Amino acid sequence: MGGDAKMYTLGDVSKHSTSEDCWLIINGKVYDVTKFLDDHPGGDDVLLSATGKDATDDFEDVGHSDSARAMMDEYYVGEIDASTIPTKVKYTPPKQPHYNQDKTTDFIIRILQFLVPLAILGLAVGIRFYTKSA
Repeated sequence: MGGDAKMYTLGDVSKHSTSEDCWLIINGKVYDVTKFLDDHPGGDDVLLSATGKDATDDFEDVGHSDSARAMMDEYYVGEIDASTIPTKVKYTPPKQPHYNQDKTTDFIIRILQFLVPLAILGLAVGIRFYTKSA
């Protein structure tokens, strides 16, 4: 892994995305992991799903051991041209319209919040009074 490493584009690496020919991009380096597919503890599907993109986040999220990181050297084939990898776009939620409720509606709701329970209480007292006198 010296200065004379072969440089690949994302398009070059993306062509190697099958179980017969599988390349990954991790930390700016390109690895041919085809021979490792059967031995990978997580299964070959995990590696195959990480092809055609920068798999650095996928690799780091798992928390690989130091021995796993050391094994990567034997699968190294070159460097990735970082300009060919699309930049990550930060998600910005769309602006929500400000809810401007009518003041009259707000007043009516507050009155109803007071009057409805009062009416229910009055009805309950009336029913109690009527049934007790009968």
